[in-house]
Amino acid sequence: MRRLIAALSVLLLAACAAEDLSRPPEPMGNFAVGYTIVVAKNAQAAGPSRKATAEEWEYVLKDALEKHFGRYDGDKLYHIGVTVDAYALAIPGVPVVLNPKSVLAITVNVWDDTAGRKINAEPEQLTVFQSLSGETMIGSGLTQNRKEQMEDLAANAADDINDWLLRNKAWFTPEAVAARAMLAAANGTAPKPPAATN
Repeated sequence: MRRLIAALSVLLLAACAAEDLSRPPEPMGNFAVGYTIVVAKNAQAAGPSRKATAEEWEYVLKDALEKHFGRYDGDKLYHIGVTVDAYALAIPGVPVVLNPKSVLAITVNVWDDTAGRKINAEPEQLTVFQSLSGETMIGSGLTQNRKEQMEDLAANAADDINDWLLRNKAWFTPEAVAARAMLAAANGTAPKPPAATN
């Protein structure tokens, strides 16, 4: 919650439009998405915000993740787990004087299907901002409805998760995959990814 409140205090947001999903993704080794697990039951609305249910966040984020990562066609499966921590869906305000922004705080983990274990040592916490456009510059609370705000944040969340994984391409090398498989074999069969990601 503190991360989201701090983000809401920032006056200028360096956000961009979501990636064009019609184009091939940047290579990330022998990667393919398996399960996309989204948990939003403990999500909190921060500050003045339109309200959204856990089911709505889980649906919109799962859809965005599958559209984004479904473009990867490797044969090594990874599962992406996302917990929605907090959000703010901008309410209508007075442009310039009061121009609230939409923000989403999430925690992310990625699982190796074969090894049955997380590949990131620590959960990744991301603060996702609304896209910056002529429309949102005057306030997404005025120019977008709640569904459009959620879809925009979900698409940007998928982008940010992809960027995080691309910064950690070493996780997907044959050497890293083999090391995790050896560790799993030494410890016995590991459990499947849990529903929660923390």
